[in-house]
Amino acid sequence: MAPPDGLGPDARERPDPSLATSVFRDVPRTGVIYVSEQARARGFAMDRRFDGSTGWCNLGQGQPDTDPLTGAPPRLTSIPVLDADLDYAPVAGLWDLREAVAGLYNRLFRRGMPSQYSAENVAIAGGGRVACMRACAAVGSVNLGHFLPDYTAYEELLDVFRRFQPIPILLDPEDGYTFTTPALRREILGRGLGAILMSNPCNPTGKAVRGDELAAFVSAARGLGCALIMDEFYSHYIWAGDEPIVSSARYVEDVDHDPVVVIDGLTKNWRYPGFRVSWTLGPRRFIESVASAGSFLDGGGSAPMQRAAVGLLEEDDVRAETQALRTSFGAKRAFLVKRLRDLGIRFDLEPEGTFYAWGDLQGLPPSLRRADDFFQAALAREVITVPGHFFDVNPGKRRLGRPSRFRNHVRFSFGPSLPVLEEACRRLEAMIDDAR
Repeated sequence: MAPPDGLGPDARERPDPSLATSVFRDVPRTGVIYVSEQARARGFAMDRRFDGSTGWCNLGQGQPDTDPLTGAPPRLTSIPVLDADLDYAPVAGLWDLREAVAGLYNRLFRRGMPSQYSAENVAIAGGGRVACMRACAAVGSVNLGHFLPDYTAYEELLDVFRRFQPIPILLDPEDGYTFTTPALRREILGRGLGAILMSNPCNPTGKAVRGDELAAFVSAARGLGCALIMDEFYSHYIWAGDEPIVSSARYVEDVDHDPVVVIDGLTKNWRYPGFRVSWTLGPRRFIESVASAGSFLDGGGSAPMQRAAVGLLEEDDVRAETQALRTSFGAKRAFLVKRLRDLGIRFDLEPEGTFYAWGDLQGLPPSLRRADDFFQAALAREVITVPGHFFDVNPGKRRLGRPSRFRNHVRFSFGPSLPVLEEACRRLEAMIDDAR
């Protein structure tokens, strides 16, 4: 007897091919990944060095120049692999590195304070995105606030964990992206926020919350029971005030009770992006949850790279590296901001931190005022930038049908060497002149 559906057994066992692909979700590329892919389609390659006049000028890059700097410790270029490194590293990280991270924060920010960080307040992960992912996985069912604009990777990160509800907090360009403590308290109380995720200094605007203002943020979080998850990957790139390094860890009263979480690593502040070593610092209970999240999310970081990182956290070396990058990158900041301003690009805020300049294109010729148009025109001259709308973090694309507030903004990186910046500005000047 024929099968009731009229199909032979072989036909029934072969599913419709379209059903297999329908279960997959399209994951959009974040800003830097997108612009890099667009550049690669035109011949860009990360392993091709700029030679002084020809080649690509990558002002979209999210990594600092990794070459030796005057006054900085020697670059680490060789790493021994021990027999023990052939085994898995603990998911929470090597104990020696956890101790080294805790000790560094105590020496830099907590001298003489009764509450000190220990290794149990630290978890190690394989890069900044993984650390942020673990932290979000350890957040409960709360309203989680995030600022606009902010780091592009937060968009998918805040969407994939459906346990909490992302709540956008708008920052005003006309106020230089300032956010006051009274405003923070209103957001926490009015929107019932249980946690806030923010980069400080902010990628892309360069706004830095520091000093008394940062102390007040931590105090508000402590008093209102709202966790602050502070992405401090640019905390050694500080251009305003007297503090060479800014961290919310300085203002924590009790390391095991204050709801303050710090995420940092070797990527930016130590200029070792390829090492993929990051850490999360916070109350022990939260760190235990972060480590548990790591057991199913990523399984832990690389043992040899973690072991190598221990020697990079000596206080004197950290201070020397920070001073060297402040001197080098400070000069590049001054050059790029002035040069772009001379080309007609405006700044709502000159960068107080990071190695990015957040430019407003509305003073340029009409054909270059939209960030996407500017980006494509610059690609044609082998210059990479990042359109501002990528930083208009929109988890789940819930804000539909509205143009981004940052469609006329572009992020320019002064992470590359000065010759790259000089050549990039020459090319952008020619592009703008041709558009007039």
